[in-house]
Amino acid sequence: MYEIIRTDKADALIRQIVLFIAKNFDNETALEKLNEIESSIMELADNPYIGEEPRYPTLKRQGYRVLILEKDLVFYKIDEDKKVITIYAVVDQRQDYLSIVRGL
Repeated sequence: MYEIIRTDKADALIRQIVLFIAKNFDNETALEKLNEIESSIMELADNPYIGEEPRYPTLKRQGYRVLILEKDLVFYKIDEDKKVITIYAVVDQRQDYLSIVRGL
């Protein structure tokens, strides 16, 4: 089992998604989305390779993997030696996520 660590940036991006949904829909829908994101991230602890290699070569070379959740993408890296998964970003795939992840 791997330990999951989230960067401050990942937490901020999750908050952004949830607040956007709460503003445009309702709080219940926003909480459902938050739970969906959280449980998907926690699944990585047991199955770190369920995410795919990103399609952009720059992100691949940097060692990122991407977990696809409907409209959202979770970018993370696996440290096999320490058994740690670091979540770097959670973004809506309709955003310009390449520049967001490059800026990490």
